Amino acid sequence: MIAKILSGLLIVLILFLQYNVWYGENGKQKTNRLQITIDQQQKQNQLLSHQNQELKKEIYLLRNNPEVLEEKAREQLGLIKKDEIFYRVIPSEQE
Repeated sequence: MIAKILSGLLIVLILFLQYNVWYGENGKQKTNRLQITIDQQQKQNQLLSHQNQELKKEIYLLRNNPEVLEEKAREQLGLIKKDEIFYRVIPSEQE
C-alpha cells in the first residue's frame, strides 16, 4: 500500500517537474521565443553595423576627396558650375 502511494507521489512529482520544464516561467517554450528574439536582434545589429561602415566610408570620401563632395553637391543640391546649363527632365506619367 505504501509503495503504491509513493509511486503515485513520484509520478505526480515527475509530471509537475516536466510541466515546469516545458511550460514554466523559465521553460523550454520561453527559452525558444527568447532565442528567436535574440537571433532577430543580432541580424538587425549586423545590418546596422554594415550601414554604419558604409556611412563612415562616405564621410571619409566627402572629407578627403573634393570630387566626391562636388558630385554630391551637384546630385543632391542641383548645383552647377559657372557657364553650365542645367536641364531637368521630368518623366511623364503613363497610366
